[in-house]
Amino acid sequence: MPELHLMFSRQRRWMFFLLAIYVLGWGFTSYQTIFLGLVFGTSLSLFNLWLMVRKMKQFGDSISQGKKVRSLGSFSRFATGALAVVVSMRYPEHLHLISVVIGLMTSYIVIMIDFFIHSLQIHK
Repeated sequence: MPELHLMFSRQRRWMFFLLAIYVLGWGFTSYQTIFLGLVFGTSLSLFNLWLMVRKMKQFGDSISQGKKVRSLGSFSRFATGALAVVVSMRYPEHLHLISVVIGLMTSYIVIMIDFFIHSLQIHK
């Protein structure tokens, strides 16, 4: 499982970099609701990524010990997404709904980009 933690640390770095850009956009542009939505969605996306890594580690430990595996925590990640949408619909003057949804998808985009970059570096 060390590869999983290496991947997570690389992806977490990318997510923090994007969050820093979004915070700068929120602070220095007039599109504050859009950037705040991106910050909110990306923060929850980072939380979902952490949850997924934690559940995958538990899954691997359970399989190696021969125990039964319950789930990979999909419900928790769906609930986080639903919470983000509900909060953004409750406060539309502060959070842009589409930006929140894009922010929620950020971890999956970062995972794909990290995979392609890392696979290109390995095959050189």
